[in-house]
Parts: sequence; C-alpha cells; structure tokens
Amino acid sequence: MFKNFIEEFKSFAVKGNMVDMAIGIIIGASFNAVVNTLVKKILMPPLSLITEDVQLSNKKLVLREGTELVEEVAIGYGELIEVFVDFTIVALTIFLLLKGINKFRSKAENPENTEVETPKNIALLSNIEKLLIEQNKLLRKENK
Repeated sequence: MFKNFIEEFKSFAVKGNMVDMAIGIIIGASFNAVVNTLVKKILMPPLSLITEDVQLSNKKLVLREGTELVEEVAIGYGELIEVFVDFTIVALTIFLLLKGINKFRSKAENPENTEVETPKNIALLSNIEKLLIEQNKLLRKENK
C-alpha cells in the first residue's frame, strides 16, 4: 500500500503540469515583490507630492482614540488603496501578458499564416483535413 502511494506521488510530482505550476508560483512570488516595490517606491512618492506629502498608507478613519489603557481602533483605508493599486498593476500585467501569448498562439494555429512557422502537428492535421475534403468531393461525384 505504501509503495503504491509513493509510486502515485512520484508520477504526480514529475508531471509537467506540477513543475510548470511550481515555476509559476515562484515567479509569481518574485513578481509580487517587484510590484510592491513599484507601488511603494515609484508610484506613491510622486502621488504624495501631488497630495502635499500625504502618505496614503497612513490614512485611516479613527473609530476610537487610543489611550494608555485602550488601543486605537481605526479603519486603514489608505492601505486598502495601496493594495488596490498593487492589484490593478498585477491584473493589467497579467492581462497584457496573456493577450500577447494568445496572439502568438492564434498565429501558430493558423495554417495559412506564414509569419510564424506552423507546428508540424497542426500542419499535418490541416493537410489531412484538405485531403478529406477532396476525398468527400470525389465520393459525392461518384455517387451522383
């Protein structure tokens, strides 16, 4: 039973999808650090100049003032704005990346497109399709 479990796990772990997913997660984590730095060090400083040195991350709505005995209770809406900016940058980047990938994929799948070399399997399928169409035309003529 344990041996079957190990064999199953090995076949799962070495599949291409698992490795691709791991690479994606690692790159995603690194990309997150880049976006955080971009927002906090590049976008927010000029924005604070425009807003007369107001730091968005420090903006909050105080519900209860803090005292020596009680902590302050506040809604930190400034951090939420920064997170939305982060999210927008990530979403826009992923959108543009996928749009580019889909553009190249559609060019590669089009057998008449000479800009990008069509993969052999798609070219073969296209040729088989053309032969089948010709064969069907011949068969229709014979049956008439």
